[in-house]
Amino acid sequence: MDNDPARLTIGFDLDMTLIDSRPGIKAVYEQLAVETGVFIDSALAVTRLGPPLDEELANWFPPERIEAVGERYRTLYPDHAIAPTPAMRGAVDAVAAVRAAGGRAVVVTAKFEPNARLHLSHVGIDAEVRGWLWAEAKAEALIEYGASVYVGDHIGDVRGARKAGALSVAVATGPCGAAELRAAGADVVLDDLTQFPAWFADYRSAAA
Repeated sequence: MDNDPARLTIGFDLDMTLIDSRPGIKAVYEQLAVETGVFIDSALAVTRLGPPLDEELANWFPPERIEAVGERYRTLYPDHAIAPTPAMRGAVDAVAAVRAAGGRAVVVTAKFEPNARLHLSHVGIDAEVRGWLWAEAKAEALIEYGASVYVGDHIGDVRGARKAGALSVAVATGPCGAAELRAAGADVVLDDLTQFPAWFADYRSAAA
């Protein structure tokens, strides 16, 4: 891992920030429902992406089953979730803007890290990855990498950025609207990542 503290480092969330994982995750839940015989409202589940998988599974399974069902979900994931999942609008260009400036992009996500890597490879995004971190726990990786900015779509991402002392840049492309993101303490709210390169150029100019 390149953890040079002097290098410009921008952190990104994954689900609903860099990728629209709803189609893929919906497919996994539907397969899981078939295998377990337990009803899962997959359309509802994908409206509240962000928190760890176990929190969603708790809506459908008793506590004693969550660990095993979660393992099965992660096993099913590569075959069902990667191919249907596209990059979000502007995501590839946003990460490319960071790299073109000589910076480093780090994806910090609550997702199982090997599956996060598969997603990034599928959509052609080159970034380092830290998985299984949610909300304030994301600060662990952001501090480790020396990230000055963290970009996410959820109020949990805002909390993680603030705990790390990073600038919170929010995109209103996930389950949390712009007003909710601002109320949570986001420093910047963008409509989506198509606005990121221009914002990033201004941020670099101001820092210089």
